[in-house]
Amino acid sequence: MEHMWSPWRSRHMTRSAAAGTDTGTGTDTSTGESVFTLIARRNNDEADYVLWRGTHAYVVMNLYPYNNGHLLVVPYREISTWLALSDEERTEMMELVTRCMSWLTDALRPEGFNVGMNVGQAAGAGIADHLHMHVVPRWSADTNFMPTTADTKVLPESLAATWSKLRQAVESAV
Repeated sequence: MEHMWSPWRSRHMTRSAAAGTDTGTGTDTSTGESVFTLIARRNNDEADYVLWRGTHAYVVMNLYPYNNGHLLVVPYREISTWLALSDEERTEMMELVTRCMSWLTDALRPEGFNVGMNVGQAAGAGIADHLHMHVVPRWSADTNFMPTTADTKVLPESLAATWSKLRQAVESAV
């Protein structure tokens, strides 16, 4: 089996198609803006799974997660390299990574984290024109036979349920 049921994606795909977003590149075909720029401008946090909005960056759940709680830290400014960030943007993004780890710890109790970014298409960036950082919670038992034998990830709960847990952790921390 190569596909698993993931109902939250249909809403995203329908909205992306209606908005003219190329889901392969994450770019709006009419404006050339990234999906991250569209999310920042839309200001519909629950529908877009945005957890936090800062001054220079925001935190959003990944719609195609490696694990439940896979978060993205995204600068509002659409740039493609770490070196192009201002000192303020870079500082806030690193502070948000720390907050993400705290929120994830409170809400999901992971045993570890993968934190990083893929800068540029050659490095594997799915949305190469808009830099973003990944914060992925990990558990010792989160790897099973499905990814290795069926090239399929199994997520134990919906994005909406995880978003609700994380929003509670965010609100408790404020």
